[in-house]
Amino acid sequence: MPAFAFTRQPDALPWFGTKRGAPLLEAEQALIAQALASRAPQPWLWLSAAAGESTPMTPLPRGLRLHATGAAPSLTGSVRCGLPLPLPTEAIGSIVVQHLLDAGQGDDLLEECARVLEPGGRLWLFTVNPFSPYRLRWRRAGLQPLDATGWRLRLREVGLQPLGDARYLGPVWRTARPQASRWPPQLRAVCVLQAEKRVAGLIPPAPATARTWRAAAPA
Repeated sequence: MPAFAFTRQPDALPWFGTKRGAPLLEAEQALIAQALASRAPQPWLWLSAAAGESTPMTPLPRGLRLHATGAAPSLTGSVRCGLPLPLPTEAIGSIVVQHLLDAGQGDDLLEECARVLEPGGRLWLFTVNPFSPYRLRWRRAGLQPLDATGWRLRLREVGLQPLGDARYLGPVWRTARPQASRWPPQLRAVCVLQAEKRVAGLIPPAPATARTWRAAAPA
């Protein structure tokens, strides 16, 4: 299979495995567990920027977890692959993309997610929040995040429909102790968006017209 490559800054992703990036992944675990179970028993796909411990939840069957690895990142985990993903079209109920797009454009990956997602399936996109004070901790890592509006446009471009408002998780600045509640959620380090795959319904056939049949008159 072809090697999985990002269009820009592939070396930025290892930042999520550092002591500054790991708190973001930890803050996301409960929501990821909810996302993966949201369309059970349909298969799920979890794509992460960094390897880590399994989500603390009851193991779910029929799932595939992959993370980026290597100097020119490929995807590895349950299997080792690149793009296109080795999955049938419209075969996955839930997809989590956890910071895998924060290093560059990632158009090919989003298109692949839209391809393998079943009609009515959900994609959960976890990305760093460019408006958070925490951005100073990734400033030299090479991350290139978009804001929520930019991600919604990208999702629509690949045929996915964004749902609801963005959700914000993780620290505002400190990682050693809980954040003060006075900070608005929009300043937290992680932005989460949901999108759904929708397809046009088939036009039903016109109802048959009732007819009354009469016997022919005798000649």
